[in-house]
Amino acid sequence: MNAFTLKNGELYAESVALSDIAARFGTPCYVYSRAALEAALDEYHQELAGTDALVCFAIKSNSNLGVLNVFARKGAGFDIVSGGELKRALAAGGDPKKVVFSGIGKSVEEMEYALNVGILCFNVESAPELDRLNEVAGRLGKKAPISFRVNPNVDPKTHPYISTGLKKNKFGVAYEDALALYQRAASLPNLEITGIDCHIGSQLLDPSPVAEALDKILILVDQLAASGIHLHHIDLGGGLGIRYKDEEAPTAKAYLQPLLAKLKGRGLKIILEPGRRMVGNAGALLTRIEYLKPGEVKNFAIIDAAMNDLARPALYDAWHDIVAVKPRDVAPQTWQIVGPICESGDFLGHDRELALEPGDLLAVLSAGAYGMTMSSNYNTRPRVAEVMVDGDQAYLIRRRETVEELYALESLMP
Repeated sequence: MNAFTLKNGELYAESVALSDIAARFGTPCYVYSRAALEAALDEYHQELAGTDALVCFAIKSNSNLGVLNVFARKGAGFDIVSGGELKRALAAGGDPKKVVFSGIGKSVEEMEYALNVGILCFNVESAPELDRLNEVAGRLGKKAPISFRVNPNVDPKTHPYISTGLKKNKFGVAYEDALALYQRAASLPNLEITGIDCHIGSQLLDPSPVAEALDKILILVDQLAASGIHLHHIDLGGGLGIRYKDEEAPTAKAYLQPLLAKLKGRGLKIILEPGRRMVGNAGALLTRIEYLKPGEVKNFAIIDAAMNDLARPALYDAWHDIVAVKPRDVAPQTWQIVGPICESGDFLGHDRELALEPGDLLAVLSAGAYGMTMSSNYNTRPRVAEVMVDGDQAYLIRRRETVEELYALESLMP
């Protein structure tokens, strides 16, 4: 569904005008649509109906408790990459038995916490991690449920920063080493082998690399069975892309059907870890123009949001559609949409055709994923508010920080 639409000459989130949200909560702020979040999860659930499957939302894409609670209420599990994300999942009402723990640097403390709350599975990413987890589980008198994240060396055809399934990437264990590592894990007393995991990257627009990776993983599944190691689940990761500009993003049906066909009759529970797909187009960054600064070469629209609020353009040169909340019926000009931070890389959009005046509100669209989670306090800027729209109601799900809070943990020298 489209979370943000023009009504009566201005942009709305569901049935709430963004200008009303700005007046009530200030700018900049993130705005999410509950209906869009639920529709994104429903798209997966509809395709997986009648299948033993679990959708685990990737918390790294958006970790707000209000967002997580929406998914938990609808039965989703969670994919985590830190102990902090596990605490968030539980605080949001998540079921620890629906949590998978990914990430290459799990600490002893994180392992202990996850074992004590009883998560579904650890996605192990190296031999040293395997040994550490076996030792920690033994000391606690528990058995750690594990899968290996196997790196199939398949090109996901995405941005190199969000590609994770090639030999040169830091994630997972090498495909060629996986069989021996599983056999080693089977010999360790404090581990229980439950599955296999594979995640090749993010913002995938072509389903074929995932299908190619699955073919390689299923060969390994058969080799494991032949050696006496029988798995209970297969975790295919996440990564299904969204439309930011003019991309043709696959439907969940187009993405999942080839995978489900390959898995039919194998008796394996299917785990999926979507993140961006669930929240990306359900959120926008609402910002106001502080100044217009025309120039001989470039025209700059200086807004109150910045690269610390939405890092993707500066980090990846990522493109986000930027639209006026109340479009003006006059000839547009070409503007550079930039923030107030003291960096030339502080921009949210280049060369945008917009009719603007100081004080106008802009919406930076498709900002629900890797927006607030990657934000910072650079230039001592408080992180922004987050608002959830539910029909004709808007709820504050994270208040704006204060400057005093930013240095509350610091001390003057004696």
